[in-house]
Amino acid sequence: MCTVCGCAEGETKIEGHEHEHSHDHSHSHDHSHSHDHSHHHEHDHQHHHVHATSGDQHHHYGTGPAHAHAPGMSQARMVKIEQDILSKNNQYANANRRYLADRGILALNLVSSPGSGKTTLLTRTINDLKATTAMTVIEGDQQTVNDAERIRATGAKALQINTGKGCHLDGHMVGHALEKLAPEDNSILFIENVGNLVCPASFDLGEAHKVAILSVTEGEDKPLKYPDMFYAADIMLLNKTDLLPYLNFDVEACMANARKVNPKIRIIQVSATTGEGMDTWYSWLAAASQLATIGN
Repeated sequence: MCTVCGCAEGETKIEGHEHEHSHDHSHSHDHSHSHDHSHHHEHDHQHHHVHATSGDQHHHYGTGPAHAHAPGMSQARMVKIEQDILSKNNQYANANRRYLADRGILALNLVSSPGSGKTTLLTRTINDLKATTAMTVIEGDQQTVNDAERIRATGAKALQINTGKGCHLDGHMVGHALEKLAPEDNSILFIENVGNLVCPASFDLGEAHKVAILSVTEGEDKPLKYPDMFYAADIMLLNKTDLLPYLNFDVEACMANARKVNPKIRIIQVSATTGEGMDTWYSWLAAASQLATIGN
């Protein structure tokens, strides 16, 4: 079991690999990689807290992973195991980041609840930009290859990772996927994480940015309910805005809630169905991609 998030041990399946990978984070991984997994990640994954004040109320947001509890194990022991797991993951993530940086590849970690419209938004993005931009996709789901097949229907290369009972991707899984997928230099790599707004916040994959996708069907208080994820994200795409006339959803309140958690978060309102706001998203992608390719 992964003690950081509590997801059950299972077999992770990566398309094209002959063998399966255990999802037991408490053991070291022996698989060899073509890129170096030997150094620690430079990001600090200790527990930070953000305080936002609204009137007389004080809002407290923890941005570290939630502590798990196991009968018969002290909290200190649990914290030590958690730190060891994240430290090992960060080594893999740091190696992924070096691999991507050396090739000028912009990697984005797309995170959201199930049903937010991640895959629809991704297929729209690929179809709109494929004439000018090389893009590849790592798909994360517990089961099925449905989303990877949807991506491949656009003509883009995609690789499916099935996590079994696991609720998030990790740096080791993504490292293996990179070896198999071999994205082009100076391209964009989208990593569509497992639908979950809790656990993926804690696991660095080597991405340049986390992109949180929130649907207007989910409620404007979602950033307050899941603050770690929105704190970790650099940009939030408020999706399915074409449905606003049919919903009781307060856009301004939603954006204010996201900024309470993360004052620096960039918010773009989009509809992957109608195309509303997509040009702004594409402009952001172009700017981020240009930064990734500088010097390559």
